Amino acid sequence: MKINREQVAHVAKLARLAMTPDEAERFTEQLSNILTYVEKLNQADTSRVEPTSHVLPLFNVFREDQVRPSLPAEKALENAPDKEGPFFKVPKIIE
Repeated sequence: MKINREQVAHVAKLARLAMTPDEAERFTEQLSNILTYVEKLNQADTSRVEPTSHVLPLFNVFREDQVRPSLPAEKALENAPDKEGPFFKVPKIIE
């Protein structure tokens, strides 16, 4: 698939990228080469390949939940810039 300079300029404009004419010419050639290669990949028979979301087999690596004592409220609030009773006090952001 060939891509032309106008298409490269359009994509650059959408991405808010400034390009010199030399860069536009170079990127036109490079993007055309990439798209040509992708077309070749699309010709590969993948009918017997199972769809995956990752190339490596993954499994859940989370630990089991365990109930443990948490940080006391007084300790958590020691360095708070502002507090009200046992709570952090933050500026109001919603009217």
